This record gives sequence, structure tokens and C-alpha cells, in this order.
Amino acid sequence: MWWLVATGVLVVAEILTTSLVFAMFAGGTAAAALLAALHAPAAAQVGAFAIVSLALILLVRPVAQRHMRTPTKIRTGVAALVGAEAEVLAPVTGKDGRVKLSGEIWSARAYDGETEFAVGSVVHVVEISGATALVA
Repeated sequence: MWWLVATGVLVVAEILTTSLVFAMFAGGTAAAALLAALHAPAAAQVGAFAIVSLALILLVRPVAQRHMRTPTKIRTGVAALVGAEAEVLAPVTGKDGRVKLSGEIWSARAYDGETEFAVGSVVHVVEISGATALVA
């Protein structure tokens, strides 16, 4: 039962951190819980925990991390607009503005909330918040 509790705690920790370390240890505790359910000795349970956790960290985590980072060329939707250049059509301040981004007119605000960009300036999209481009 303790292995299952540890698995649950590690899964929650992984959800909060998204580092893929706690998830690998959770896999090890799940393997140990399976052996405990089969009435394996404590030494076998600890050994399974260590071996499975180490294997997951060394073999699975690097592959999973590569898949978590989506290259810019593969991004779609508003995620593809982050990092793009935009032309200022109406003065952009910390409260309002308009930019031409990817052939469309978007509402925009200065990312830091203070900088002002004049008409004709080229800005970079830092973030998309709803239907507003936050630019710098």
C-alpha cells in the first residue's frame, strides 16, 4: 500500500513541476507496488524500484523531453505566431494598439506595459493573450 501512496505523491509532484523526474520515480514505485501485490520480498520490491526508476530516467526521459519541445516549424495556431515579426498599424502602448501580424490585423499591447511603439515600427510577438498580441 505504501508503494501506491508514494506513486500518487510522485504523480502529483510531477503535475506541479512537469520536470519528468518525479514521473520516472512514480514508474519505479508502481513496479514495486506490483511486486508487493504479488507478495515479493521487500528486497525485490526495492530492487525493482531502483532498476525501473533508473531505466526510465536514462532511457525514457530524454526521449520524452525531446517530444515536449515542439520546434517552431511544427507549431500551429497562435503558438506559431510567438516570435514572429509584426508591423505597427496604430500606436501600441501598454493598453492598446494594432499590428499587422501574419497578414491579419491584431489588437496589441506592449509586453512590459510601458513601452510605446510608433506606427511603422517592427515589433516581435512575445505572447498571445486571447486575441491580443503582446509585443516587444
